[in-house]
Amino acid sequence: MFRLGCDIGGTFTDFVLFDGETGDLEFSKVLTTPADPSEAVDQGIAVIEGRRPGFLGATEHVIHGTTLVINALIQRSGAKTGLVTTKGFRDVLGMRREARYDTYDITARYPLPLVPRDLCFEVPERVFADGRIEETLDIEESRRVLDALAEQGIESIAVCFLHSYANDANERAFAQVAEDHCPGVTLSLSSEVLPEIMEYPRTSTTVVNAFVKPLIGQYLGRLDERLRAREFDRGLYLMLSGGGVVGADTARRFPVRLVESGPVGGALAAAHIGNVVGLPELLSFDMGGTTAKACHIRDGRLPITTEFEVDRVHRFKKGSGTPIAAPTVNVIEIGAGGGSIAQVSDLGLIQVGPQSAGADPGPICYGRGGERPTVTDADLVLGYLNPAFFLGGEMGLRLQEAEEGIRRAVAEPLSLTVEQAAWGIHEVVNENMAGAARYHIAEQGGDVSAATMIAFGGAGPLHAVEVARKLGIGKVLVPVGAGVFSALGFVVAPISYEVSRTHVAPLDGIAEEEFEGMYRELEAEGRAIISAAQQGAGLVCTRALDMCYRGQGSNIRFDITDGQGSDIPFHSIDQRFADEYRARYGYAYDDLEPQVRTLRVIVSAKTDQPNLDLKFSGKRGDVTGAHTGTRPAYAAIQGSLIEHDVYRLDRMGDDAEFSGPAIVEAADSTLVLGPGTTVVTDARGWLLVTIG
Repeated sequence: MFRLGCDIGGTFTDFVLFDGETGDLEFSKVLTTPADPSEAVDQGIAVIEGRRPGFLGATEHVIHGTTLVINALIQRSGAKTGLVTTKGFRDVLGMRREARYDTYDITARYPLPLVPRDLCFEVPERVFADGRIEETLDIEESRRVLDALAEQGIESIAVCFLHSYANDANERAFAQVAEDHCPGVTLSLSSEVLPEIMEYPRTSTTVVNAFVKPLIGQYLGRLDERLRAREFDRGLYLMLSGGGVVGADTARRFPVRLVESGPVGGALAAAHIGNVVGLPELLSFDMGGTTAKACHIRDGRLPITTEFEVDRVHRFKKGSGTPIAAPTVNVIEIGAGGGSIAQVSDLGLIQVGPQSAGADPGPICYGRGGERPTVTDADLVLGYLNPAFFLGGEMGLRLQEAEEGIRRAVAEPLSLTVEQAAWGIHEVVNENMAGAARYHIAEQGGDVSAATMIAFGGAGPLHAVEVARKLGIGKVLVPVGAGVFSALGFVVAPISYEVSRTHVAPLDGIAEEEFEGMYRELEAEGRAIISAAQQGAGLVCTRALDMCYRGQGSNIRFDITDGQGSDIPFHSIDQRFADEYRARYGYAYDDLEPQVRTLRVIVSAKTDQPNLDLKFSGKRGDVTGAHTGTRPAYAAIQGSLIEHDVYRLDRMGDDAEFSGPAIVEAADSTLVLGPGTTVVTDARGWLLVTIG
């Protein structure tokens, strides 16, 4: 049986077909269709059908990741949404955390709330923090609010009552009123979306879920129709931001969990390779057509955060965006992508991004109507890209038009040659990415010099070596299929889902039996979700816990299930928390009371881990068969074009060695190696670059 991974990016839609019997992998790329992304999925399947007629009938799973949610948030293209909250808390979205992300900036700006104040409504009800109901829901007022929302043309409603994580009775009562009074209305209850403490993040996350819920429902409906038209009616799964995949029905209910659906796949695949090789510290570097992202991975475990933000006013300033507290792999945006637009700033400096040419019209060299130069145009002018072998020769690039665009927009205003301007664009984007990655690793307490970079994405290998050099990283691993690596991550992703519940109490005030009972309830909830997606599969439960010292506002998340699947003894949790706190901050308190905040369970289906066969096809120990000649490309040390050896990745053999300056071409990506680099082809399916 086959598995098909499909990753819809801002510029390209990538496909990986995995043959479960042979372990073979097949890669494809098509341009994304922004107006209806499911069209690109259909086009890609048609391309594969042309090579493997009838393959879809033998496909067990289609695993799908998408940027649809994040794009809807950035572009504000979701549903017209209303918010219903407890009387007196109408302004929770506008008040945010009542703190500035930049202490000394009195003019600090924030993204506008997804729900304007005039669409925020209050109803009388009240629950205490311990779950006791002070005031039951006012049914008549709820009906009046629903009528007012209907008059405003609201398409989706977020319901977020105070302390509903402790007792959801009033939220469920409102849902029942809505079902009776407005049949078919789209609702998102905070007690279902995020039953956790912290009023503003919980409200924001629930509003995001409501904002994109109709959009995702319509999109998945169209995608399902296209798949059924091709007689596929098995499992359609969606990649979650937290690193697991779930069935389409769960994704429809909780689309906020898809916000980082695409980028997480690459981090998953990087962690998989890191475990195979035994690399303790990794930096995944994913540069596509629109953005570049990085993830710091330690001991093969993906970093999970519940403090994710989207739509930041200032890209690298925490607190300047819209918070999403759903579990998310900590993949951070570190810069621009191949389609990012280059221009001269008001200060007379080269600026790259954040605007992107995307898939339509795309870079100038695509010949699809783009008029502003991009990073891809600069890479073409520098000789790094082969205009006759882009996408394996399926799409030609227009060098002269790219040169003219860079001359007009950058070279002439700065009195530079076209080559100098192109190198300036290339260098600016590399420096931006290196600086952001360095900050990210330091923030995680990592050692950048000890990390190995795994580079992927359509533009990742082209920029990876220079970015690694700036970071002081000595080794870069570039896998076969680097340009579709995120889709490859979907193939190895587990079917899993995280459920959580806040229970605030001193650790020594919770009885072991009560503690175990709460986890059993969460496990039952998670098992129901996964069993619906993968009937009959064995299930594994992993427990995690959020804790802090009493009086603190921030939590530390840590696993209380070890690597062998055993839960640590209850009496050892306080020591485990102290160890985690000390590892994070360098010390732990012995005079403060540890406090439990949120219990978490990740339920996963037991499935066979695919044995990915990323192999080379050439003669063992030989690269001469892969050598296609030389071509001039820019070298920073010489400050000019010099001859680079050119190789075809698909013709290389195992355990071969060669050195730079060189360019390695594949249908989905290009690796650029400057002078002083050496490369070994690993039989397991990747190039290991050592930077001299």
